[in-house]
Amino acid sequence: MQINGCEFPDNVLYEPDGLVWVRREASGEVVLGITSVHAALAGRLAKVEGRAVGSDYAHGKSVGTLESGRYFGSIRTPVAGTLLAVNEGVLTTPKVLSEKPYTDGWFARLRPLNWEGDRQALKPASEAKERLAAQIAALHVHCFTAFPDHELFEIGTECSAVLAKLDEILEHAAEGEVVHLVSDDWTAPAEMANWSQRTGYPILEERKEGNLYHFLVRKTAWD
Repeated sequence: MQINGCEFPDNVLYEPDGLVWVRREASGEVVLGITSVHAALAGRLAKVEGRAVGSDYAHGKSVGTLESGRYFGSIRTPVAGTLLAVNEGVLTTPKVLSEKPYTDGWFARLRPLNWEGDRQALKPASEAKERLAAQIAALHVHCFTAFPDHELFEIGTECSAVLAKLDEILEHAAEGEVVHLVSDDWTAPAEMANWSQRTGYPILEERKEGNLYHFLVRKTAWD
């Protein structure tokens, strides 16, 4: 399910704030991770840390932290339990947590201590839709098909000047990195299409919100 561009798979449950998801395995263990909302809120992650494995954590307690240039926050478990493991992949490569939050980017595994009690507050996406939509609006987050490594907000600037700045960012960006460009120039869609054809860099996503145009551009190798 998508809500305002943010992805919410139907095979997991969501805590009331819409920041953490939970999935109970056949073994009875619980896997948890951050949602697309939490990933968008945090921005480009620089560091991810987990708490001590083997310890018990009460409902609502932090089992890890996220840190970016603009954000520092906790990952709080909505299920009381013993922390069995933290995903080493996201500790070494924080971007995985943002880009694949529901699959490879899972965060922790716990043995629940009170599943039946904690389960009452957890809802599937179909039942949590209104609350999730309200949270997205309240936090002013933007979810996209790829997580941006760079942000370029150019309001009141002609698109030709914006494209010059975009070229400069991409010149120094690593291959595969993504730029989120925002412009209020009404010619931006046509200009970006021409720019993409000229440079060979693909536009991954394009959307209009109010009078603002949003574009995601990926740096790829030249043919």
